[in-house]
Amino acid sequence: MRKIKEILRLRHEAGLSYRGVAKALNIGYGTVVDYLNRAQRAGLEWPLPAGMNERELGRRLFPAQIRNGPHRYAEPDYPAIHQELKRKGVTRQLLWQEYRQRYPDEGYSYAQFCHRYRDWLGRQQRSMRQNHRAGEKLFVDYCGPTMTIVNPDTGEYRQAQIFVAVLGASNYTFACASWSQKQEDWLHAHVKAFEFFGGVPELIVPDNLKSAVHKTHRYDPDINPSYQQLAAHYRCAIVPARPYKPKDKAKVEVGVQIVERWIMARLRHQTFFTLTALNQAIRGLLDDLNRRPFKKLPGTRLSQFEQLDKPVLKTLPTRPYRYTHIKKARVHIDYHIEYDRHYYSVPHALVKKEVEVQANDQVVMIYHQGQRVASHPRSRRPGAHSTCPEHMPHAHQALHDWSPERFLRWAGDIGAETRAVVNHLLQERRHIEQSYRRILALLGNARKYGRERLNNACGRALLIGSPTRHSVESILKQGLDQVAVEPPSGTVQEELHLDHHENVRGEEYYH
Repeated sequence: MRKIKEILRLRHEAGLSYRGVAKALNIGYGTVVDYLNRAQRAGLEWPLPAGMNERELGRRLFPAQIRNGPHRYAEPDYPAIHQELKRKGVTRQLLWQEYRQRYPDEGYSYAQFCHRYRDWLGRQQRSMRQNHRAGEKLFVDYCGPTMTIVNPDTGEYRQAQIFVAVLGASNYTFACASWSQKQEDWLHAHVKAFEFFGGVPELIVPDNLKSAVHKTHRYDPDINPSYQQLAAHYRCAIVPARPYKPKDKAKVEVGVQIVERWIMARLRHQTFFTLTALNQAIRGLLDDLNRRPFKKLPGTRLSQFEQLDKPVLKTLPTRPYRYTHIKKARVHIDYHIEYDRHYYSVPHALVKKEVEVQANDQVVMIYHQGQRVASHPRSRRPGAHSTCPEHMPHAHQALHDWSPERFLRWAGDIGAETRAVVNHLLQERRHIEQSYRRILALLGNARKYGRERLNNACGRALLIGSPTRHSVESILKQGLDQVAVEPPSGTVQEELHLDHHENVRGEEYYH
């Protein structure tokens, strides 16, 4: 409509000829003639009436295109169509056929039906542009594809995960390889990212993977304790993206795509034998990526980082974060908790209480209601005990009901053999309380198998010289307690005579 106004102005105000107007506006001569004839038939002169907008001008110039009366075609119910398409098996073709059955003479064609639905759908979606402050957010995620690492000794293939972190303001990108997406590798990748950036942002925006979020929620997600501990160590906060909302972390979504194209794709023909070699190759291409000029923005990722993010990042702590595994545990009656198949003592007053275990490669620390109550060197001996004498009660008051005398009395009620096995278990440990757990498990078999079978099994365990809980339970599971003990070698067994049968070959069969 702007050119129509210009045609009228040049013709009536500037006094140009039809060909002069066409040449000035770079349009066809016939078009100028058609528009001026339409304006003359509509009674329009220059200047146009005050307040006439382009829509009104179009109606005056093209009256045949404005329909009078009711609309010829029946508009589909677009919201209902949108909901129906979410159902499995429902297609646009099916919905169009149903629409035409309702409006056989007033319905749109299938092409128009789809076109108008797409047009309606495009008007419903809105995308808000996010503005990121310098040093505010770090977006983190893993790439979908993996990189292959070959064991040079066995030829075994192993896949490495690629971690990506992108700063919101400058788009400065970090990437590294790790063996898995498990919590320890996930947190270690964060530590390396902070060291690469030389500082810490205010917020970390991860996806909802299990290593980051224990329980997803749109408004109040449950962050894993170890991840929360890392955030506290680096004095930052964690704000996970909403579930199924990739636009919340659009920066790292684009960063992942760029790393896949400009780093992983360029390394596809190389063979790596160690994770260190792969990370060295990634680091070299990462520097090239961050120095690559932007297409639509000034400078590079590196220059934007040095100008925007680097001056305002928080300083790194003096020591990097050390991975700490955090779990809940309940104190058993022997005032020990189990972690990684090893048993650590706590003050006896916490028997049957729930505590929090925080363990790293060197130390196992135990907390109750936020206060540390015990600390032990990390032990790798499965089934063993780490016991502090000060954790034991002076007169075993907290364990009065579970004294050695009661265990022996309980075992004696079952049988002499059971009492002998229990007595052996009580004498195995330096501290008697350490045997309670095994004795309880042993005597508990009386409820499952009966007292008589348990006593027989204990007798057989004593006979074979293995009076342990594992041996007794193995005998019970295999039913050996119900099998008579084989006589010693040298005893003459009675010969078993077979009855005559037509399928039994006699000595005359052989020659």
